[in-house]
Amino acid sequence: MTPAISVQGLRKNYAEVEAVRGLDFEVQQGEVFGLLGPNGAGKTTTVEILEGLRPRSAGDVKVLGLDPGSQSREIKDRIGVCLQTTNLPDKITVGEALELFSAFYTRTTGTRRLLQRLQLEEKRNAFYSTLSGGQKQRLALALAMVNDPQLVFLDEPTTGLDPQVRLEIHGLIQELRGASRTILLTTHYIEEAERLCDRVAIIDHGRIVEIGTPREIQSRTMGQSVIEVQTVQPLPALPAFAGASRVLTAPDGLGLTAYSAKPAQALVEIVKWIDQTGLELKDIHLKRPTLEDVFLELTGKRLRD
Repeated sequence: MTPAISVQGLRKNYAEVEAVRGLDFEVQQGEVFGLLGPNGAGKTTTVEILEGLRPRSAGDVKVLGLDPGSQSREIKDRIGVCLQTTNLPDKITVGEALELFSAFYTRTTGTRRLLQRLQLEEKRNAFYSTLSGGQKQRLALALAMVNDPQLVFLDEPTTGLDPQVRLEIHGLIQELRGASRTILLTTHYIEEAERLCDRVAIIDHGRIVEIGTPREIQSRTMGQSVIEVQTVQPLPALPAFAGASRVLTAPDGLGLTAYSAKPAQALVEIVKWIDQTGLELKDIHLKRPTLEDVFLELTGKRLRD
């Protein structure tokens, strides 16, 4: 299938500042693709170019087979966009907002169905100013879906929302994924990317530093899992454990930390040795590298920096 998004050698300059420095990536149809990066990495610029809102300096870009530089009107008719913050007039009602946005497109989906799906039917006649933060974000998603888009851009859709509303939005995104919608997602929440995205691209200083599934990136970048063991009695001298590349005794002697690319094998060997030594096991943890660990190693920054 033709990719929903194809980007080759994308560059964007602002005078002497090179915000995007030669990006190459594809987003397949029906895929949830995440763009991760610290502030100023080039995410927003890239997304705005794809949406036809900002011209590029160089490179080839196709969105749904169209060039956003010269065919932005056609692209905008077929995509949905949900921004981090959406501000509407205080006295517009939920129903009026949907009717207004429906008039912008050549095709629309049923507004009643959207209201039901996004739990806003009871708010159809409510003024925008009376909605809670979660309701406003659900309305923003409804406005992004009013033209039944093939491709949806979600720019940090859950930033500032409480955990319950965030989970609701996650469920809606998974529904869209189940309906074979293509989604490009930017987020400041690592766990959100791990949970929702089929693949992610980590951007730093205008370049992609890693791309793949979250598990692939974790494996390539930080292949070592960490096994932490606590014991009731002090440990004797440690042997070499099969599957462990490095083993360190805890500072107080009551446990160890092992690093392993084969954590299952190493864990069995460590537990067997503890049992044979007659020690009492107090606690044990297996920690695989998270996408947050990978991000920090690749960029030297937390995602929110």
